Amino acid sequence: MSPPNSPGVSRHYVLAAGGTGGHILPAFALAQELEGRGHHVALVTDARGAGIPGKPATLTAHILPAGRLDAGKFKGGPLGWLRAGKAIWEGRRMALRLFESFAPSCVVGFGGYPALPALLAATSAGIPTVIHEQNAVLGRVNRFLARRVNAIATAYKQVQRLDPKLATKTHLVGNPVRAEVLALRDEPYPPFDEDGLFRVLVTGGSQGASVLAEVVPDGLAMLPPNLRHRLQVTQQCRGEDLDAVRKRYAEHAIPAELGTYFEDMASRLADAHLFLGRAGASTIAELTAAGRPAILVPLPIATDDHQAWNTREMVAAGGARAIRQPGFTAKELAKQIQAMAMKPETLANAAHAAWNCGLPNAVRDLADLVESFGGAPLMDVIRVENAAPVASGQEAVA
Repeated sequence: MSPPNSPGVSRHYVLAAGGTGGHILPAFALAQELEGRGHHVALVTDARGAGIPGKPATLTAHILPAGRLDAGKFKGGPLGWLRAGKAIWEGRRMALRLFESFAPSCVVGFGGYPALPALLAATSAGIPTVIHEQNAVLGRVNRFLARRVNAIATAYKQVQRLDPKLATKTHLVGNPVRAEVLALRDEPYPPFDEDGLFRVLVTGGSQGASVLAEVVPDGLAMLPPNLRHRLQVTQQCRGEDLDAVRKRYAEHAIPAELGTYFEDMASRLADAHLFLGRAGASTIAELTAAGRPAILVPLPIATDDHQAWNTREMVAAGGARAIRQPGFTAKELAKQIQAMAMKPETLANAAHAAWNCGLPNAVRDLADLVESFGGAPLMDVIRVENAAPVASGQEAVA
């Protein structure tokens, strides 16, 4: 079914990803890299994923049905399970038809239920498969597929729920980030001294986070005067929170630019001395690529508590501090900011520690791994070394 894969020959690849930015943005990055190497790429996702901004213009999206089989969470009962199974089976059948005409050398999954039918179809058809896990906990779909696929690419040295027996096919590549953010890696940390501005960037993901809107303005207002009077804040908020947050900053006489979405987020990250926000995989990847210190508030309802696990490496290195949401109060936030920013060298050292955690060659290494199937021998240079997965019973960083 696959075309010849001699070096220099243009190949076909299928990327399958769930319909959230965390799953699909790395797929977009890999598509651009593979197309830049002369290959042809197709995307399998759902309607939501196909509409996420950033899709390369040349990337064709195929919408496949996919059902959710979350034990204990599926609300449809036995009938719902049957419907979900039928949707997955239909998606698998459609994927097989796509593979017959497109003849991929490899199918790459990025997690999420829309990726499941395509990966099941590929394994049944004998097509090489790779899964990429963005988080520090192996997601449910990737967990289900891990034993079936040819290779597992990870963004962290230690990944929870990943069977240690699969270490020989596990490869540390990192999480691809936007080119404009990656470019910040070669730029110096913005000057920060005892007299200059203290620029703080606050985001809660694509939709903002109400807990940040409630806590951050009051927390910043509790800083000592020598920090508070130098503040310059940029904060992404939910639309319904904007007026209340604007009022709070005005009451505290703290200059703040607010918005529901910022087009130039990379330039704002470039200027930031400190980041406050959630701990999604893309956020961590961008902070470590650029080298920006952070105070992270993991989303408490994240599946398998994966955002808390995402903070582990950056916190251990000294590049970030993590505050669990129940303890995320204005007083605690002010305490943690003061510990990081009262001395300029402390914040600069944290920035360097964050930078050291970055894996800037993620998209290149992932593309090399994917290209290795049907072509050159599997690349050992990016294989995880001395990084056996942590036992799943350990506690996440608080």
